[in-house]
Amino acid sequence: MTKRKLERFTEMAHFRNVLQPGFDEVFGRKHPIMGKWHDTFFGNDNPIVIELGCGKGEYTVGLAKKFPEKNFIGIDIKGSRMWRGAKSAIEENLKNTGFLRTRIEFINSFFDKDEVDEIWLTFPDPQPKKSNKRLSSCRFLNMYSNFLKQEGYIHLKTDSELLYSYTLNIAKHNRFFIDISTKDLYQSGMLNDELVIQTYYEKGFLEEGRNIYYLKMKLPETGIINELPDYE
Repeated sequence: MTKRKLERFTEMAHFRNVLQPGFDEVFGRKHPIMGKWHDTFFGNDNPIVIELGCGKGEYTVGLAKKFPEKNFIGIDIKGSRMWRGAKSAIEENLKNTGFLRTRIEFINSFFDKDEVDEIWLTFPDPQPKKSNKRLSSCRFLNMYSNFLKQEGYIHLKTDSELLYSYTLNIAKHNRFFIDISTKDLYQSGMLNDELVIQTYYEKGFLEEGRNIYYLKMKLPETGIINELPDYE
């Protein structure tokens, strides 16, 4: 580990807005924060929005600044990246922002039924060779259904046509409610306060002339979400 990373990990261990549970605290068990984010962490009853694979936390922090009436949690396993977002939130005194350092595979250890109002997937790894590792795969979507409110939206913002098409086809196959679907967000006329936020990587993609794909959808009311036939 580089000196810079070590310094960041040491500093982040004292951040009031970061939760970093150990493996033994979450593997096969519920973390004490489950069901208590409103009371214990935020101290209010405002809606909770999570960003999965938040990286440096630009989107989490950007949303928190624009929507002070909501609570935002950035989730990632890469602590050295998360440090930047967590530190920015402290410097800007964003009381509605938190960060959780954990693997997305353990997400069901942290959130209780109906505890989350929205989920953002911002430029996740498209995993071209391993569909079950995609954050919009049925494996993960079934996890999200355990804690996302019935009326809650899942947002996918990506530069990957593969990931966009895969997710859209899963949504159609499982009869999701699709509110918005576009292959070129910046030419769609759909930009709003949520969507104009740009991560470091998104800015680079736009400079390269890549399209930004966007999906806004709701999970079905009941039943298991099934993988596409071609991926079974």
